[in-house]
Amino acid sequence: MAKVLYTARAHVTGGRSGHGRTTDGELEVDLQLPTEMGGPGGGTNPEQLFAIGYAACFESALGAVARRRKVEAGEVTIDSAVGLLPTGGGGFQLTVTLDVSLPAVDDATLAADLVRGAHQVCPYSNATRGNIDVELLLDGKPV
Repeated sequence: MAKVLYTARAHVTGGRSGHGRTTDGELEVDLQLPTEMGGPGGGTNPEQLFAIGYAACFESALGAVARRRKVEAGEVTIDSAVGLLPTGGGGFQLTVTLDVSLPAVDDATLAADLVRGAHQVCPYSNATRGNIDVELLLDGKPV
């Protein structure tokens, strides 16, 4: 097994209506159940954190793929959506949509190839592959 490059550590109390912080002190959040799920809102929830983490990681992966192919990706933006769905047996599952915009890449075929390439190398994509539905979009259109 390869050497671990980095380990993030966090401490959470109170679950979805609690408090979380990273052990290095760089991130601290109050957690609240969203109003859509009967909660008070007014805080962050795990799905929001996952949406930001996945989008940030995916953008970095896209940049790496572009550099390897010697393509200037330019300013990349990603709108991410993480849905929480009941499984019917009392459990839940996630669904993800990543909508990527690559305005500096004029060739739509190349831009779609970069998005697909990022999906192959992104750690979040690799962790979720086969476990949850991940929809990839390029400017709102399926890749």
